[in-house]
Amino acid sequence: MLEPAWIGVDLGTQSVRSVLVGAAGEVLARAARPLTSTRDGVRHEQDPRDWLAAVDATLAEVATPAVQGISICSTSGTVLLTDDAGAPTTPALMYDDARAAGYLERIVKADPDRWSTAMQPTWALPKVLWLLEQQTGQIAHSADVVAAHLIGGPVATDTSHALKTGYDLIADSWPVDAFDSLGLPAELLPEVVLPGTELGRVYTAKAQVTGVPAGTPVYAGMTDGCAGQIAAGALAPGAWNSVLGTTLVLKGVSKDLLTDPTGAVYSHRHPDGGWLPGGASSSGAGALTAMLPGADLDALDQAARELGAIDAAVYPITGRGERFPFIAPAAERFELGDLPDDLHRYCGVLQGVAFIERLAFEHLERLGAEPVRSVSLTGGAVRSGYWNQLRADVLGVPVQLPAAADPAYGMAVLAASTGTSVAETAARMVRIDRVLEPRPQERLTTLYGEFVAELDRRGYRG
Repeated sequence: MLEPAWIGVDLGTQSVRSVLVGAAGEVLARAARPLTSTRDGVRHEQDPRDWLAAVDATLAEVATPAVQGISICSTSGTVLLTDDAGAPTTPALMYDDARAAGYLERIVKADPDRWSTAMQPTWALPKVLWLLEQQTGQIAHSADVVAAHLIGGPVATDTSHALKTGYDLIADSWPVDAFDSLGLPAELLPEVVLPGTELGRVYTAKAQVTGVPAGTPVYAGMTDGCAGQIAAGALAPGAWNSVLGTTLVLKGVSKDLLTDPTGAVYSHRHPDGGWLPGGASSSGAGALTAMLPGADLDALDQAARELGAIDAAVYPITGRGERFPFIAPAAERFELGDLPDDLHRYCGVLQGVAFIERLAFEHLERLGAEPVRSVSLTGGAVRSGYWNQLRADVLGVPVQLPAAADPAYGMAVLAASTGTSVAETAARMVRIDRVLEPRPQERLTTLYGEFVAELDRRGYRG
């Protein structure tokens, strides 16, 4: 008999990735296809037909007769319209598309108690209103369109993707009264289910194209950030996933909903019950390419190991404005201390990111999150072993490096969770490569206090 396996699909910005994972968490196969975007000022679009072709191609590379289920994640806040059969009829307005920012005031006015601090210009709801002024259609998120493509008809969406479209996670319903005020017809909204709910089964014609057995269940997924959290195994209170790439994103677990009056923290529903609080910062490794264009970052990283901690830091944002751990639309990058050359600037960015990360955890704990016990590090920045250890030193807790922490892997774990909890399944399947213990660094502790004081002096933390 063939050993059971599950497929996770990640519909990213730059590519579609599919992964086949066995019962013990072993990666059996991977495949990817590139995607292109159209950018024009604040506009960012993709052709959803490209997603479908890429999904078919990647599934055909990884599928086996042993596949027991599929789950799909996609970027948070990406939205489009479809016909009644679930096929796309508009381009997809991507997660960072800001063309509908002018609708934000109207949305807040419709329900200020709900949305005055809990709605952002690039979230899906403003884009939905913009799309519906161009034409009519059914509202869908990226993962919904791919699921409909596999089962041959429209599907429900999940609570994770629905969050930025205005879904009320506490009431577990669409806020129909507020939508009525906005002129948003309820019949255009999808049904909403919990992640892991079966949406339908792969139909015969699609099975012939992809190699996925006909009748394979397709399960509701989550947004890519939540998918990465599952892949990191950070699914219990006190365990966190920190995703560091161009920007920094934190995801954790709380039994009770964390309420942030500033709006910097928002929460998804945990598939097992409870909440997944977190936030997305404007700071991150993007500051390295902005400040050091063309530099050999690998060489700088090696030199940083020899230099060690310095008495300087950079507040590492590339544009204007911060979203987390505080909201400051006027925030700009600054340098603290002496940065005489590229090596010191490199080290200054690394330390500044670590400081923002620590400040974010302190903010979450003030809101009621359990104290941080461990942090799983994922994202492109984990290639720097020096930076990983630095982050452990600044945070003062162990950091873990998962073996396969990409969102597609997380969706395979979710698909394998049928009949049991996602946390239990992840505990069985997710593998940790290394654990780095923190080292006391009084020099960094002192500099961290000066860094936070400078943020306060500039008025960024309110």
